Amino acid sequence: MKIRTLLLWTVPALLWPQSAYRPDIPKTWDEASLADWATPVAGLNVRPTHISAREYYSVPEYNLRSYPVYMPEREPEGYWKMLQSIGPKRLIEPESLHTDANWIDAGRRVFEEACTIQLTTFDPQLISQVRSRQYLEGQHARPLPDGTLGTLRWVPTKQGVALSNLACVGCHVLVRSDGVRITGAPARAEVSRTRAFRPNGLRADYLESPNHALRGAPPFFMGGGTLGAWLYQAYGVPWLRDDANRRLEKITNAEYDELIVAERNGGAITRWNGSPLYPAKIPDLIGMKDRKYIDHTATHLHRGIGDLMRYAAQVTFAEMTDFGPYHMLSPDTKRVRERLPDEALYALALYIYSLQPPPNPNRFDTEAHAGQKIFARQGCPMCHTPPLYTSNKLTLAQGFTPPEDKPASLDVMPMSVGTDPGLALGTRKGTGYYKVPSLKGVWYRGHYLHDGSAASLEEMFDPDRLKEAHVPGGWLPPAAQTRAIRGHEFGLKLPQAQRQQLIAFLRTL
Repeated sequence: MKIRTLLLWTVPALLWPQSAYRPDIPKTWDEASLADWATPVAGLNVRPTHISAREYYSVPEYNLRSYPVYMPEREPEGYWKMLQSIGPKRLIEPESLHTDANWIDAGRRVFEEACTIQLTTFDPQLISQVRSRQYLEGQHARPLPDGTLGTLRWVPTKQGVALSNLACVGCHVLVRSDGVRITGAPARAEVSRTRAFRPNGLRADYLESPNHALRGAPPFFMGGGTLGAWLYQAYGVPWLRDDANRRLEKITNAEYDELIVAERNGGAITRWNGSPLYPAKIPDLIGMKDRKYIDHTATHLHRGIGDLMRYAAQVTFAEMTDFGPYHMLSPDTKRVRERLPDEALYALALYIYSLQPPPNPNRFDTEAHAGQKIFARQGCPMCHTPPLYTSNKLTLAQGFTPPEDKPASLDVMPMSVGTDPGLALGTRKGTGYYKVPSLKGVWYRGHYLHDGSAASLEEMFDPDRLKEAHVPGGWLPPAAQTRAIRGHEFGLKLPQAQRQQLIAFLRTL
């Protein structure tokens, strides 16, 4: 009797379909979460305004796989024919993901295949050029060891095969000079003014039509107007009495190109709401799960995976443009009209959380051990607290006094380390604060301070950098030959031997 009862229960259970694995996916564009997510802007003391959830979810989803672009003679046999016949394939298929590991692997695909929507094109001339060996050689295109052309991608769609560019990989994968690939690390970590930025594939701005003008693919289709008008839409700060970005309104193409070359060869980057006058280094995504704030200036809280999802959404197709009474878009500038599904953003965030640093080649030897003692003796753990090597707090930009009604969510240390305040006070990313960065992984990250001015740890701890005659290894404005790298003077007065020991310890983190 007991056996019969057991069979009555177990046999149907084996025959019935198992329930699908359903993770608890936060809603990306959630009005309640958006309400107190952003940090108020310095000079206005108001939070930037986001698009509404209704507008966000009215935008159609973009869920397409992409495929590498090869140097013509390196393309596998039958590859182009396959692309023309395969048709559109979904980038993420949630119904096929049954475990956390499945979702993380799906996030890896999103990271490595999701394309920049506004740079996706069916232009027959561009497609023909990318398939022409003669043209590519004339552009000095350099394929990767596997024959692919960097971040360029083919996207099969219902309308045919489009050409596009990867959204994440171009900034957040470092391919070191020794061939080691570090996913999540800043792509320009090894770049300095003595080691110029030379991307694999084509020029980084190859796919940007004249209408885009802004390097780095803004999340908009720019309307009519001059280069200067576009630049001020992207970077202007009209509430500042002396807005340095006003000079961009009358900048020439040649002058703007000089700014971009300086930015790239300095290992920095400019994003919408930032400024080419105050570029910032690319952040390290490894260890993101432990960070309390997002962006160098803590523009947004990081309270959990939903915040990382919405930040990825914001910078790619939902960027902020309203600051109090100031609306920065011209009437004929349009937002990107496609967005990644919530499931894709969730998988992407899971994948970023899973990223691990590469094996550290730096041994914890007697030199590093001595440096660890110096680190403690100099009081470094007050800000760079083990084991994360950050206190996850904010410091004040030089010259900024927090308002009395600052949000309680901001954990502010009432001090400034004296670094350049331009990004924190002279841009729309300007909150008045800089977050205390983690020191974990400084051995591979390559640039130091928020603007990446110091291109090595040796330069960071060189007292010479405080002099006006110093030649920075990192970012330097086009018109300048020299520039002092001020601020964060901790350790500069140590004897040289002790500075070297401190550096040896930092390289082990």
